[in-house]
Amino acid sequence: MPRTVTVGLDGSPESRAAAEWAAREARLRALPVRLVNVWEPAPDPMAQAPLLGAETHQHWSERIPREAAEGVRLRHPGVDVTTEQLTGRPAEELLKAADDAELLVLGTRGLSGAGGFMVGSVGLAVAAHAGRPVVFVRAGEQAADEHLPDPTGVPSAAAPFRPVVLGLDTSRPDDALIGFAFEAALLRATALRVVHSWNEPPYIAYGLPPDLKMTARLAAEDAAAMTAALRTWREKYPAVEIVEDSLSGKPANHLVDASREASLVVVGRRIRKAALGAHIGPVTHAVLHHATAPVAVVPHP
Repeated sequence: MPRTVTVGLDGSPESRAAAEWAAREARLRALPVRLVNVWEPAPDPMAQAPLLGAETHQHWSERIPREAAEGVRLRHPGVDVTTEQLTGRPAEELLKAADDAELLVLGTRGLSGAGGFMVGSVGLAVAAHAGRPVVFVRAGEQAADEHLPDPTGVPSAAAPFRPVVLGLDTSRPDDALIGFAFEAALLRATALRVVHSWNEPPYIAYGLPPDLKMTARLAAEDAAAMTAALRTWREKYPAVEIVEDSLSGKPANHLVDASREASLVVVGRRIRKAALGAHIGPVTHAVLHHATAPVAVVPHP
């Protein structure tokens, strides 16, 4: 089966924004779009209710991908769009769909007045267990949001893309994560901004006078580690401009700040086989909830 850009579609505004993003991404990657809707049958007592019959519920569920596909084809001519109706638990079926995809795209809700976004339980479960990259797109995401302002200062889809941002752990750099970010930047003909955070000396927490020499040494060591981690990637992707940001403080805060000027934020999710099961990690969790750009979660060993 050929790889696709697969979208989990439920008819919500955020899932429609995800479908639009997926169509733009599919054009960049020269891949088809697959719109997937999961129908979860109601329990028997509810299915027998006059206003919530199983057949009526399924009928409306089947309309969601069909009508979305018509709109995507109209707005993105040349992009191959297919639909699929699945039955079962949404998280389980989306994980199966992700196995056959180049990447899976899901929508997230905005948190009114909170400056962040809401990733639901299904999205978090998929992000924690998927074997393929999962991209989360906020409700209301527009093509122009991913681009720099035009000469008049207005964001425009005709202008160049904003940079791609990569959150990098220099102590354990992973090829799958770094490679995904470089490919995303190359496809967009834009820069890759690599962000890594290092911890300030412990005396800072106790209000002691800073040791400027120690701080400078730590900063220099971290910057050197980042340059070393990216050296082979510079040679592999000479067309991609790399901006290295070695910053002190909490990594999630820096990535959220960087997302305001990004077309895409790329973070990792370590594949763990532990007794407590899979999870996405605190940094990725914070970025998913608060980044203002689409976020790609890339699983890696």
